Amino acid sequence: MPGYWLARAKVRDPENYKRYTDRVPDIMAKYNAKVIVRGGENQIMEGPKDFNRFVVIEFPSMQDAVDCFNSEEYQTAAGFRRDGSGDVEIAIVEGI
Repeated sequence: MPGYWLARAKVRDPENYKRYTDRVPDIMAKYNAKVIVRGGENQIMEGPKDFNRFVVIEFPSMQDAVDCFNSEEYQTAAGFRRDGSGDVEIAIVEGI
């Protein structure tokens, strides 16, 4: 069954955040991930309105999604946004 990254973000420093987003496509390709949603118009129906960017990425399996997140490459890239350039929440869920 596929695994999905469900992420929501608030970009605080677009220039520094781009250092993260520029690296992610190559990392995702190594895990055969498919971006389903990346940014775009959204409407928050319930819950806090703190986030302004939403991302959904499909992986071949839950394990692939976890392995990608835990990979040294991804953790290095994520460091560029964890410097205060953005606030991000990521959940990994198994599809049906």
